[in-house]
Amino acid sequence: MDNQNPVFVTQPSLAPLEEFVELLKGVWERGILTHNGPLVQRLEKELEQKLGIEHLAVNTNGTIALQMAIRALEIKGEIITTPFTWVATVSAIKWEGCTPVFCDIDPETLNIDPAKIEALITPNTVAIMPVHVFGTPCDVDAIDAIAKKHNLKVIYDGAHAIGSSVNGKSLLAYGDITATSLHATKLFNTAEGGACIAANKELLDKLNRIRFFGHNDAKDVIEDGFNGKMTEVHAALGLANMKYFDEVLADRKAKYNIYLEALKANPKFTFQKVKHGETNYSYFPVIFETEEELLAVEKKLNAQKLFPRRYFYPSVNTYTKIVEGQACPVSEDISKRILCLPHYWKLTSDEQNLIIKILLD
Repeated sequence: MDNQNPVFVTQPSLAPLEEFVELLKGVWERGILTHNGPLVQRLEKELEQKLGIEHLAVNTNGTIALQMAIRALEIKGEIITTPFTWVATVSAIKWEGCTPVFCDIDPETLNIDPAKIEALITPNTVAIMPVHVFGTPCDVDAIDAIAKKHNLKVIYDGAHAIGSSVNGKSLLAYGDITATSLHATKLFNTAEGGACIAANKELLDKLNRIRFFGHNDAKDVIEDGFNGKMTEVHAALGLANMKYFDEVLADRKAKYNIYLEALKANPKFTFQKVKHGETNYSYFPVIFETEEELLAVEKKLNAQKLFPRRYFYPSVNTYTKIVEGQACPVSEDISKRILCLPHYWKLTSDEQNLIIKILLD
């Protein structure tokens, strides 16, 4: 393969430009760019219908969605979360005046290990914030049971989780609130964006007030809020991309299975296991035996203009400039040995085959 153009770990899945522009014409005609415009409302309804969920509020981005969730539940204290995540999970906790407490991960699912949660619960614990890592579902039943036993809230960081399911139900439907991301790198995107999915209408109403400075329908400010609104331009891109949701999901699954079939027999590699429900195949992570082997393969790939990414490295509990050091040996070990391969809608078979060839070389 004459590989002239760089291949990155992901690219946005985008509808044809003319379909996006057609939606923008209406935006220009109406002159409404923000403030819960008609396309934002339409996007919320179409997402709810597509995913079979209720009580969805779109917003600025996934980090703001997490902050909105914490604020809507009115919690202050310690939030138990995973160290194997993007730093935004921890940033949201800290920005809302709470303290992250790290619970180590299951080495197979890479998600928070429910068996280790209860030992971390103190009188100051107010919530659990698990992450559905790479779209692979957490053990939602075990987490729910722990939360009920100790009267804790559950906020899922479902940044990767659109299209995943448990018990035949969207993964976004679990917890008191699930926060998801609609960022450009996600399976479904609005360029920048996020959403909260609430357990009930009361929480949804509160989330909608929070994202608009605390205003109620009468425009009275009745609680602390901020600017978390999605624009009509971002909603238009989401609506254009919605048409291709099933195609993108099917393509990710097909490419995921091509990688897995080609690599699974090689004892040098292990892979994330799906123990609960169905993943959306958003990412293809490979776990190497050693960090040295990972770095050697990464160097070979980079030489061919192929750029995988070390998600999530380093383990967030080691960011001692922003968090107090807490040992999480499983996460710290896995984070050094895991590499996400290029995996997206327009990745060609030649490019994927070259990546596989280099890994098996």
